[in-house]
Amino acid sequence: MSLNTCGTTVEDFGDFMVFKNEINSFENTNAVITRRNQVKFGFSCQYPKVASVSSHYVNHKSDYIFTESSFGTFGYSFEVFTDNNFNSQVDPNVYPVEVKLMEMLYMGIEAHSALPEVKLFVESCRATPEDNPYSALYYDIIKDGCILDDTVKVYSNDSMKYDFEIQAFKFTGGFDEVYISCSVILCVEGSPNSRCAQGCLRQTSHKHRRDLNQETARHYITQGPLRVLRQTHNSAAASEKGGSVHVSTSTGVFAGLFIVCIVVLVGLLAYNAKKSRALDRMHLLPTF
Repeated sequence: MSLNTCGTTVEDFGDFMVFKNEINSFENTNAVITRRNQVKFGFSCQYPKVASVSSHYVNHKSDYIFTESSFGTFGYSFEVFTDNNFNSQVDPNVYPVEVKLMEMLYMGIEAHSALPEVKLFVESCRATPEDNPYSALYYDIIKDGCILDDTVKVYSNDSMKYDFEIQAFKFTGGFDEVYISCSVILCVEGSPNSRCAQGCLRQTSHKHRRDLNQETARHYITQGPLRVLRQTHNSAAASEKGGSVHVSTSTGVFAGLFIVCIVVLVGLLAYNAKKSRALDRMHLLPTF
């Protein structure tokens, strides 16, 4: 029966909510008397107030496609790569990408356009613990075209690519996943008044009037999640094993010292006994 069936009561038991009801044996409502005992079957169901659910999923972002009047149809791809050659991307089927803290993470953005003389500009990149670049909790990696994270290294030599590495990190608190969102722009190559030509802007007052016909709108692209690996049971077992070896070694040394002490003690006792017998003989000789 459902939780709201007639007769169901609810009780709060701290960590659990308990729903109770009962089933009664059939009674003849027209009878004045009965010689059968009524049977009642009580039952209950309890549900924890807090539960954790999980599911396997693939959250790899496919290519982003946009259309604008001055630039036609163009797109961006944002991938995670296996090394700093940026030739082999991580298989989309293994997402979320599992990383370890402090290891280098290789990511690349590539623009796709049929126009011959355009270039890619990465204006900003920020990390968030959720798939939302406007999340209240975030960490700026690149802002206003300026690299803010000291571990970032850019490899790109192609005007349509932006390959970079960054040291893996996680958000403090109960967060194990990181999403990277970047705002990107396409500009006409060689245009002096485009956002691409302005580069890194440390102060907003240095921004100049831009020729919007020479650049696309700002678009956000996201990749993730990157899941930070926790310490496995194997690591803990290895630590315990190392501790066992240390204890076993200490025990062996102690046992060896104990045996040496016993041998020395037995030797001293034997020496004293032999010396005592020699003195007894010396005292006995004058009596003859």
